[in-house]
Amino acid sequence: MLILGIESSCDDAAAAVLATDRPGVAEVRATAIANQDDVHRAYGGIVPELASRGHVVTIMPVIERALASANATLDDIGGIAVTRGPGLVGSLLVGLLCAKGIAQASGLPMVGVNHLEGHLLAPMLEHALPFPYLALVVSGGHTALFAVEDFGRYRRLGATRDDAAGEAFDKVAKMMGLGYPGGRIIDELSRSGDPKGVKFPRARVKNAPLDFSFSGVKTAVALFLAGERGGTTAPNDLAASFQEAVVEMLIRPTIAAARELGADTIALTGGVAANSRLRDRLAAAAEADGRRLVAPSFKYCTDNAAMIAIAGSYRLLRGERDPLTIDANPNLPL
Repeated sequence: MLILGIESSCDDAAAAVLATDRPGVAEVRATAIANQDDVHRAYGGIVPELASRGHVVTIMPVIERALASANATLDDIGGIAVTRGPGLVGSLLVGLLCAKGIAQASGLPMVGVNHLEGHLLAPMLEHALPFPYLALVVSGGHTALFAVEDFGRYRRLGATRDDAAGEAFDKVAKMMGLGYPGGRIIDELSRSGDPKGVKFPRARVKNAPLDFSFSGVKTAVALFLAGERGGTTAPNDLAASFQEAVVEMLIRPTIAAARELGADTIALTGGVAANSRLRDRLAAAAEADGRRLVAPSFKYCTDNAAMIAIAGSYRLLRGERDPLTIDANPNLPL
C-alpha cells in the first residue's frame, strides 16, 4: 500500500509517500516540506496566524511535489494519514481540510493521526524496534516519556511540568540575542563552549522522578544575563552551560524510566532529538546502563509527514477509516 502522509501541526507544511505491507515496516518513497523559518525569524518565535496563512499557500504544492518525487499519482495511493492534533488549530485545519477534500474527491480512506504518535513511531522509519520500548519525545511543544507497548498502546510515564525543552532553548536563545530557531543555534554555538563555564541548576520534581521542569534553568539564565557577570562570560560558554543543564535533566529521568519499564531500547525523538550533545550523552548513558539508544535521522526528528504516514499505516492496513466529520483538536490526547 502507498500511503500519503500530510502534516501541518505547526509552522512546517509537509507531505510524504510511504510504501508498506505490514505495520512498522515501511519504505519512504518521497518527502517534501515547506519551511517557514524565514517568516517567523523576525518575531523570535512562531506566529500562529502567519503559520496557518502560509500553509494555505504551500500545502497543495507540497503534496504535489511529494507525489511527483515518488513517481506516483493519487490513483496509486491506497490511503491518507493526516495530523489532526495536537498543535496550532489554524495550522491543523489547513492540512486536515485538504486531506478531507482529497479523500472525498478520490474515495480514498483517510485516518486522523495524533502528532505525538507520529513522533513515537518515527524511529521505525529506519530501525526495527521490538515492543515494548521507551520513547523520549522532546520538542518545542512536548517533553515526555512514553512506554510504547504496541501500535496504538502508549502509556505516559512522565512529562514536563512547565516549559518543553525546545521551548526553553528558543526562549534562552532569544534572551541571548542569538536568533531563531534557538535550539539549532545554541547547539552549534555550544560546540566551542565550556559546558562547565556557568553552573546552572538541575531541577528535580519532588515525588515525581520521571517528570521534568525547565522553567528554573530558564529563569537562572535570565538572572545571570541581568547580573554583573553576564557581560563577562563568552556566549559560547553560556550556551554550552545552559545546554548541559537541559541535557542532564533529560537523561536522568529517561534512564530511570527505562529501568522501571525494563526496556532494552530507548527511542529519542522529536525536534530536540537533533541536538548533538543530547544524542551523544544519552547514547553513552544508555550504553553504560546496558541499553541501546535509537534516534531517527535529523530529517525525521523535526515535524515531518513520513512519521504521520507510518503512524496511520497500521490502521489503514487493517481497513480503518475516519469519517469526514472528524475535526482538528489542538489538545488531542494520546
